[in-house]
Amino acid sequence: MFQAARFTSRVPLRTPIWVRWNSSAPVLPPLMSTLRNDLKTAMKAKDTPRLNVLRALISETNNAAKTASPIQTDIQLLSLIRKRASAAKEAAEQFAKEERADLKEKEDLQVTILEEYASQIKTLSVEEVEAVIAKEINAIKEAGNKLEIGQVLKSLFAPGGALDGKPADRKEVAGLVKKAVSA
Repeated sequence: MFQAARFTSRVPLRTPIWVRWNSSAPVLPPLMSTLRNDLKTAMKAKDTPRLNVLRALISETNNAAKTASPIQTDIQLLSLIRKRASAAKEAAEQFAKEERADLKEKEDLQVTILEEYASQIKTLSVEEVEAVIAKEINAIKEAGNKLEIGQVLKSLFAPGGALDGKPADRKEVAGLVKKAVSA
């Protein structure tokens, strides 16, 4: 009559290699989810310029995740967006010199899209940063230490420093510190 077939698994009983129990996946900035959702929307709408910009940003973020300094915060993503925007502005200027209006227009459109995303990232205002810098400079002067730009920046961004973990762009802060120290 009926004989029960013996069940044998082809998959080993131990935990498969491809399963990660403790994932150490990189932390993505909050704006990254917006970029990915907008990428889907741009695909559906066939918005080629926005699609190209979003793909480039996501690609650079993914490539940076494989390096020693991955993009983990919105501020780091903001610096990437600004870098790409300045490169597009320079390209637009070059195209304008060469009288290539079609390519200049394409680069200008990329700049507007990049600036749209850059405006979504909230940072400290210039006045707030200047107030923190002035306070830190006064503290260094009161301690009797020599006032140097590097020292001020280290104390601002050191763990527990005045701007540690705050949404402030390091490049902007460095420029403001340089201006304050030289004054």
